[in-house]
Amino acid sequence: MKKMLQINPTQTFNAPLLFFIISSAQIGVGVHGFQSIIYKDAKQDAWISIIISFIAAHFIVFIIFKTLELYESNDIYGVNLDLFGKYLGNLINLTYILYCGMSYFAIIKNYTDVINTWVFPGLSSSFITITLLITVSYAFTGGLRVIIGVCFFSFFLSLWILIVLLFPIEYSNVNYLLPVLDNDFISLLKGAYSMTLTIVGFEIINTVYPYVKEKNKAQKFVHFGLLFTLAIYLFVMLVTLTFFSGEQLEKTIWATLSLFSIVRLPFLERIELITVCYWMMIILPNLCLFAWSAYRGVSRIINITDKKFIIIFSLFIFIGSLIVETRFEINTFNNYFGYYAFYIVFAYPVFLYFIALLKKKVFKRQARRE
Repeated sequence: MKKMLQINPTQTFNAPLLFFIISSAQIGVGVHGFQSIIYKDAKQDAWISIIISFIAAHFIVFIIFKTLELYESNDIYGVNLDLFGKYLGNLINLTYILYCGMSYFAIIKNYTDVINTWVFPGLSSSFITITLLITVSYAFTGGLRVIIGVCFFSFFLSLWILIVLLFPIEYSNVNYLLPVLDNDFISLLKGAYSMTLTIVGFEIINTVYPYVKEKNKAQKFVHFGLLFTLAIYLFVMLVTLTFFSGEQLEKTIWATLSLFSIVRLPFLERIELITVCYWMMIILPNLCLFAWSAYRGVSRIINITDKKFIIIFSLFIFIGSLIVETRFEINTFNNYFGYYAFYIVFAYPVFLYFIALLKKKVFKRQARRE
C-alpha cells in the first residue's frame, strides 16, 4: 500500500499515552445528561445498553486497527486517498473533516448551554464561546504533544469528580433496577444507539495512529481506554438509575448535574457550580483532539499552517454558535449529528476495511501473475 506518512520522530509519542487520549476523548459534555436519553428506550435496563454500545466500540476499534495495519504509517485521510483516488478520496475526507467540526461544535454548544443554565444565566453565550475558542486555540498551536499533555493532566485532575458521585449512593434504591432484562433486545439496541453522541471519540485513533511509536502495543491501550470509560459511564448510570425513579429520570435533562446538586459539604454549599465550571478541564482535550484531527485532514487538501487553520476554524464555529442558540435548536442539531456520527464512526470503518482488504488481495493476484 502506498502514500505513507513521514513522521518526524520528535512528534511521536509512546503507546501507553493512548489510554489517556481515548478516555479524554470519550468523556465530555455527554456525561451531563446521557441517562434520560437511554432510559427512554431501555428503561431500567439502560445500563445493559451501555455495555452493548461499548462492545460495538471495541469491535470497531479492532476493525480500525486491522485497516491501519495494512499501511505501515498512515491515517484515515491517507487511506481514503489510496483506496478511492484523489477526487473521491478528498471528497470522503471532507465528510470526515465535517464530522470533526460538528463534534467540536456540539461540545461547545452543549457546554455553553449548561453554563448559561446552571451558573451564569445572564452571561452572553457568545462570550463563553469566545473564551473557549481562545483557550483551545492556545493549546492547539502547541502541537500534538501539548494536546496529549492536556489529555494526561485532565485525566488525573478530574478524578475527584467521581468521588463526589459516591454521596448520592446513600439515597439509592436498588429496586429501581428491577426487573432485570424486562425489555426486549430491540429496546436495548435502541438504547445502545442512543449512546452514539456520548461514546464517540475513540475514532480519534484514525488520525493519531501514525504518531504512535510502538504500534504493536497501540491497540491494547486503546482497548484499556475504552474499558475505563465503560466503567465510568456504567458507574454514573447505575448511580442515576438507583437514585431517580423512572418518572423523575425521564423529566431530568442533566441527571448527573442533579446528582451533584444534592451533595452538601461543611465548607461548600453548591458543589455542582464548581463541577460545571471545572468541566472545562474535561472538555478541553475533546476540543483540542477534534480540532487537530480536522487540521490533519485539511492539510492533506490545501497547504495551511496550524495557526491560520485554527483562526478560520474558530471563526466558522463562532458563526455557527450564533445560528444555533435555543435549547430546541441544540437538541435538533444533536439529533442530526447523532445520525451522522453513527455512520462515520460505526458503519464507515467496516466498509473501509473490506475495501482495503479487497484491494490488497487484488494486488497480491497481480503480483503473482507478474
